[in-house]
Amino acid sequence: MERPPVTPEVMERQASFHADIVQEVAEAVRTEPVVVVGMSVNPHVKRARGALDKAGIAYRYIEHGGYHNRWKERLALKIWAGWPTFPQVFVKGTLVGGADQTEAMLASGDLQKLLEG
Repeated sequence: MERPPVTPEVMERQASFHADIVQEVAEAVRTEPVVVVGMSVNPHVKRARGALDKAGIAYRYIEHGGYHNRWKERLALKIWAGWPTFPQVFVKGTLVGGADQTEAMLASGDLQKLLEG
């Protein structure tokens, strides 16, 4: 599904919406091999981190709030990444998805291949 075109004003609003938070994550994604972006108390974030831990893969974890706070910051990250849920897992700058996708890629060896390549 293709996104609709947006006006320059909308594009500017998207780019500036919690830009500091987006910049923090974008910089980590650019410089760190594996980044997990999450929120407190979310069981899916815990699953993804646990799967990476079990596989012995080091990662940088960035947490922004929980269910009752900082939702706007997380919304900015969802808009930026184009991924609707948390966690957001990035490997070598590529968004691989959330917990389900991370576990599947670890099981198939695809995540390790992406990390090595």
